[in-house]
Amino acid sequence: MALSWVLTVLSLLPLLEAQIPLCANLVPVPITNATLDRISGKWFYIASAFRNEEYNKSIHEIQATFFYFTPNKTEDTIFLREYQTRQNQCIYNTSYLNVQRENGTISRYEGGQEHFAHLLILRDRKTFMLAFEVNDEKNWGVSVYADKPETTKEQLGEFYEALDCLRIPRSDVVYTDQKKDKCEPLERQHEKEKKQEEGES
Repeated sequence: MALSWVLTVLSLLPLLEAQIPLCANLVPVPITNATLDRISGKWFYIASAFRNEEYNKSIHEIQATFFYFTPNKTEDTIFLREYQTRQNQCIYNTSYLNVQRENGTISRYEGGQEHFAHLLILRDRKTFMLAFEVNDEKNWGVSVYADKPETTKEQLGEFYEALDCLRIPRSDVVYTDQKKDKCEPLERQHEKEKKQEEGES
């Protein structure tokens, strides 16, 4: 009897798996110190797709972006240094992101408003995603980041799964092109100044 029950359960497993939504990788999980350690350092913005018209318009203007995350675990903030290329010009910005550990979100004040994004840690440790407006179907959006400017098909797999789940056509994806980056000279200058400061202290 027990054996037939086990066989029945096993035979149902493929059906149960089929019912699990692709959105499994869009379920936010709490942010821990280990999460913050994992996202610390230099990242490249690779691609995104948004239903929100305002965001969609904005991402079309971005040619290339890389940035540095420096988390402060005590204050639950992330210091962001961002190098963005728009219209063949380098725009450098620094700001602080707030970390909402329990919700699995990070947020940024911009234009007098706080914008929230769910931080999604992926199977590939060299990538992560941010999901925007996950409870508002008209404004859904997802962006993907990697530790190098070039990504493999495998690395983008979970990003594409998320788009399929949110019913955002892959044709809506806007990719950056690191070859158009104009910020590398400024980054080198900043690194040089940092070393000089460290040498003087």
